[in-house]
Amino acid sequence: MNRVHPVLLCACIAMLAKVAAQPASAPSDADMPMADYLGLLKQIAPAARDGAQAYAQAFQQRCGRALTTAELRRATSAGSGDPVLMGMIRASQVRDAKAITELGQRVACGDRR
Repeated sequence: MNRVHPVLLCACIAMLAKVAAQPASAPSDADMPMADYLGLLKQIAPAARDGAQAYAQAFQQRCGRALTTAELRRATSAGSGDPVLMGMIRASQVRDAKAITELGQRVACGDRR
């Protein structure tokens, strides 16, 4: 089974987030639906999509609303990425369901920008 090195995986995700955040016009959630963004992540690495999907589901459960694509893009690209999201991606890579569940309890609702 081919495995993607976690550092390379995170770098690819950050690169995708930066590219997706730079459309020709002002960005909005309508520019890229969540399903399309997750589909792009899947093309980079299935673990990236799985981790992001788990993060979005945990956000929905904890915060009572859906995570927007813009919020997910910020979580992947801000600094070295949201530590909880990056942890969920790593846990998805090694198929650690327990870690995904534990990390899901640490997802922050934060404020919408």
